[in-house]
Amino acid sequence: MRIVVPEEDIQQVAKDEGVDFARVKEGVEQGTIVILKNRLHRWTKPVGIGRGLKTKINVNLGTSPDRIDIDSEIKKLELSIELGADTVMDLSTGGEIRDLRLEILKKSNIPVGTVPIYEAACKLAQDGKSMMEMTKEFLFSVIEDHLKTGVDFLTVHCGLTRRALPLIDQRKRTTGIVSRGGSFLYKWMKFNNRENPLYEYYDDLLVLTKAYNATLSLGDGLRPGSIADSTDRTQVEELLVLGELVDRARDSGVLAMVEGPGHIPIHEIEANVLLEKKLCKGAPFYVLGPLVIDCAPGYDHIVSAIGGAVAASAGADFLCYVTPSEHLGLPDIEDVREGVIASKIAAHAADIAKGVVKAEEQDNLISQARKKFDWSRMVSLSLDPKRAKEKRGNIGPDFKKCTMCGEFCAMREEVA
Repeated sequence: MRIVVPEEDIQQVAKDEGVDFARVKEGVEQGTIVILKNRLHRWTKPVGIGRGLKTKINVNLGTSPDRIDIDSEIKKLELSIELGADTVMDLSTGGEIRDLRLEILKKSNIPVGTVPIYEAACKLAQDGKSMMEMTKEFLFSVIEDHLKTGVDFLTVHCGLTRRALPLIDQRKRTTGIVSRGGSFLYKWMKFNNRENPLYEYYDDLLVLTKAYNATLSLGDGLRPGSIADSTDRTQVEELLVLGELVDRARDSGVLAMVEGPGHIPIHEIEANVLLEKKLCKGAPFYVLGPLVIDCAPGYDHIVSAIGGAVAASAGADFLCYVTPSEHLGLPDIEDVREGVIASKIAAHAADIAKGVVKAEEQDNLISQARKKFDWSRMVSLSLDPKRAKEKRGNIGPDFKKCTMCGEFCAMREEVA
């Protein structure tokens, strides 16, 4: 079955990317491009992700059981949009989760993603029930509610199947399962001695998703959480299943992308990207990081930017930001700023390497401004104008030097 997306959404993506309409349409039909826009989230701008398009970045928002502050999360949303994030995901696990989701959807003019199984687990806990009591009907009712309220893309851990359980139990990974969704489903399958409902009833999930023109983000419940566990049999086993699920989504006319690691040493990143592209037939690849070392808590936004730049230059299409608080706690507003900018740097660097249309334009313009000592234009063209202005300080725009080289500046007209 051919994947069909509203023509106006394809036209908007083509215009934003500076590429031909036919090129975007062909990518959508082949499944190498997804366009994020639930038909009910009418006030959001469609975002294209995939082959030949700019590398996109996602920002994670949301409460935790220990920190529930809806106003703070909305401020993070507003800052993310201001800084140029392409999408946001609400990963809330504390408080009135549905209320926050509705508020984010109302205020967001960029696509919004969620992980419905988080809300399912939290609702069960609020009712005094165990996650082990979750039924297929209950889980799918939560998923449908997310779609009905306008969520543009869903992370669903469909690739973690009973076939992988012996590998998980025998492998004895350093960090085990680090995905919350993956850990929920692993425990549920072990306790109930049944198949993952997201895999067993995948056809039902496809019907639901197609009805709302949403996109499935096929989650990596078995992603490595440490470089010691990278590219192991457990990770690859899940990726094989995800390749099968991509085929089934395309056969049903549903947009699907694939999520990836995780913690991967820098010399394995390209192989991971190539493996996903091969096994999943060019499906857009959405990576968390990847983080290339494990020993830099407090600086994981930098670790992630290194891995993200390598991954995207090798063909990954979508980067999930990482903040300085990764592995340490819930990020605050300044962590969000640091994470977004680090991820944008990685994406932009990769787009130059990939030869993406217009990728070098911003760099050429800012270099021309630098040569002319046009400080105001340099600031306005930067990825974070606020930070650039702060670093420039109170020196006037007509002062034709900076405090680094002063009169010895190599770019003065008489020497350059």
